[in-house]
Amino acid sequence: MARVCEFCGKGTKTGGSIARRGLPKKKGGVGLRITKRTKRTFKPNIQRVRALVNGAATRVKICTRCLKSGKIKKPA
Repeated sequence: MARVCEFCGKGTKTGGSIARRGLPKKKGGVGLRITKRTKRTFKPNIQRVRALVNGAATRVKICTRCLKSGKIKKPA
């Protein structure tokens, strides 16, 4: 599977994007109006790195949160 962390299983999520127009009341306008709602995707930051898996150095796809937290060991 593409774009999935092999350690925590983090993958692509879906959500919504709201398009607004107008000037907020706080800035002297008549308020914001919602003109459109569209679907969008939130993609995780997946990196391909060499890591020690079962004693052998292999390439794995891992998200940067797992990479920074030290869930993998890099080969020397």
